[in-house]
Amino acid sequence: MGEVMVEQPLNFTAPHRKPTPADAIPDIDPLEGARNDDDDYATLKRLQRHLEYINLQEEYIKDEQRSLKRELVRAQEEIKRIQSVPLVIGQFMEAIDQNTGIVQSSTGSNYVVRILSTLDRELLKPSSSVALHRHSNSLVDILPPEADSSIAMLGAHEKPDVTYADVGGLDMQKQEIREAVELPLTHFDLYKQIGIDPPRGVLLYGPPGTGKTMLVKAVANSTTANFIRVVGSEFVQKYLGEGPRMVRDVFRMARENSPAIIFIDEIDAIATKRFDAQTGADREVQRILLELLNQMDGFDQTSNVKVIMATNRADTLDPALLRPGRLDRKIEFPSLRDRRERRLIFSTIASKMSLSPEVDLDSLIVRNDPLSGAVIAAIMQEAGLRAVRKNRYNIIQADLEDAYSSQVKGGQDADKYVFLDITRALEHFHELTISRFDFYR
Repeated sequence: MGEVMVEQPLNFTAPHRKPTPADAIPDIDPLEGARNDDDDYATLKRLQRHLEYINLQEEYIKDEQRSLKRELVRAQEEIKRIQSVPLVIGQFMEAIDQNTGIVQSSTGSNYVVRILSTLDRELLKPSSSVALHRHSNSLVDILPPEADSSIAMLGAHEKPDVTYADVGGLDMQKQEIREAVELPLTHFDLYKQIGIDPPRGVLLYGPPGTGKTMLVKAVANSTTANFIRVVGSEFVQKYLGEGPRMVRDVFRMARENSPAIIFIDEIDAIATKRFDAQTGADREVQRILLELLNQMDGFDQTSNVKVIMATNRADTLDPALLRPGRLDRKIEFPSLRDRRERRLIFSTIASKMSLSPEVDLDSLIVRNDPLSGAVIAAIMQEAGLRAVRKNRYNIIQADLEDAYSSQVKGGQDADKYVFLDITRALEHFHELTISRFDFYR
């Protein structure tokens, strides 16, 4: 039998591998010592002996494979044990190398920590939420963006069911907010063709109960954009730096999920006029305002992010926030409605209620008492409650009159006074009975 020569490529270098127990088995040439004149029986014995060595080597490899699998299972269990203990939520700042990075804990302190080797480094981005080990502060898990409970984005099934038809009156306000918010998101080419930039932000201001929040609900319902709602007071946190971080997270989430609408209600909680702050709390609020100003003037116009703010005290807001370029459109919601507006509001609310044919809404509309949208809704709600109290399935004119007097004139129900008088009389009689019993006792 001739030798079989295998040609190796030039500059061939065998790959380096870890030595295994199977390497201790010597390699045996099955044809070693064979001559041309050897008989077939001797060749067969040599091949059988080589086969035994191969089987033995296979057993060694299988044992090593089982050992490695056991080590892998132990390592996975150790990782689960580390991640199953109560962890501390922190924020990833920046990476130093593949194994270490800088994180910020919930207390505001920065730490240089080790990063678990099994984590995907591509998901570690600045300002991302991470889970830290309680004792070593090691980074053991990466939290999804929606894991931060302080920021909530309404999904498609969570959006309000309020439409523009449910908002009585406010025709001018509806048109202005649709031009400033909806139109740039749906027909951006119109603004580009004309050569103007769409409004960045909208301020809704007016007394309480004039329909600001309800109109924003209609905007959220009518658009397909993601909707993020926060209250101004939520940005004021216990630890320093948490408020500005939340502002950054809100705008970051909006940019990552564009097109998006950010609605900040009660903006006057963090955007009042700046002054010479004497306390740490006031300075923190001013830092939140500065971060808000930076985010509104810094994010990309093509990111399809719109900001809506609402307040009852527009006169207290900082001028830097009100300037064009941040809040380009300011929409006022008047407290006093004319007869046409009242008729639209009454008709919109009454269309969903069961009214008696004798009901005359015009008798309430023509009155000169100052009525806001919230007061009109309260009148109709109170009339419905009075009908339920008297076991009726529809509302009559008397219910509306009593509800109007209760909500507008400040009157009280006579039956309620009678009930209170009877209750007080019974309590007084009970006290007299107890006192007399104690006296004769």
